[in-house]
This record gives sequence, structure tokens and C-alpha cells, in this order.
Amino acid sequence: MSELTVKHNELSADEFIFMWESVWGQCPTYEQTLLAMEHSLFRVSVFDGEQIVAMARVIGDMGLCYYIKDVIVLPDYQGKGIGRLLIDELLRYINDHGVSDTNIFVELCAMPDKIPFYEKFGFSANEAQRLRIMYHVDNSGNR
Repeated sequence: MSELTVKHNELSADEFIFMWESVWGQCPTYEQTLLAMEHSLFRVSVFDGEQIVAMARVIGDMGLCYYIKDVIVLPDYQGKGIGRLLIDELLRYINDHGVSDTNIFVELCAMPDKIPFYEKFGFSANEAQRLRIMYHVDNSGNR
């Protein structure tokens, strides 16, 4: 592992797809990913030389809530403090861009085995259940 480099708002769709597929499998389409990169509030990526090894991003409304998304550290780089670095970068962004002297919801979704990691930053589970739907977009006019 050479010296790690942190980059802000440079995460490309291709890098995102590489990271996603390295850890989670089949990625959304390139078009979806490109739009997601363009409309994220903040993206952070970590490189070992020229190789991307970690990424995360924040989406939200800049007023009431921010949502941490797509926190990925390649398996060979886990346990080296890179995940902590990512979350610290995201929380710094939120602190620097949030409305001063207010409380802001910062949320994320985590697999059960990752919850202890996020609890170290003060995140806690609540009684709400995450609901989701994979909604198929059909804007061809045929419903």
C-alpha cells in the first residue's frame, strides 16, 4: 500500500461502477450512475496510487437532512482506518455546509454486521423500518 490520496467530488461513474461491482455485484446502468454522480451533494474517494480503493457520497436537501450512501472500501483495504476517514470527510462536509447552530438529520442504511462501525460515530438505530421498492421506470407512455 503506497500513500493514500483523498479526492473530493472527482468520483467518476466508471470508478463508482468498479467499486460497486467489486463488493456488491451488478451495478445500476451507466446512465443512472452518471446522474447519481452529477446530483450527489458530495463525493469522496480514496486512491492507492492510481487505484481507487474506497468511496462514499452524501445526498440530501442541504437543509433538514443528509443521507450517507454507497460507503465502500475494497476488502483488502478494510481494517486500515479508511472507512473512518470516509465518514469523517462526509461529516466534515455536512458540518461545513449545514445551517449553522441547527440540528440536521444524518441518516444511512447499514447491514447488521456494519452497525457497530457506525455506532462509533454516534449513529444509532431507531424503531423505524426501512421500506423500499424497486420501481421499474416505464416512461414510454404504456402503463
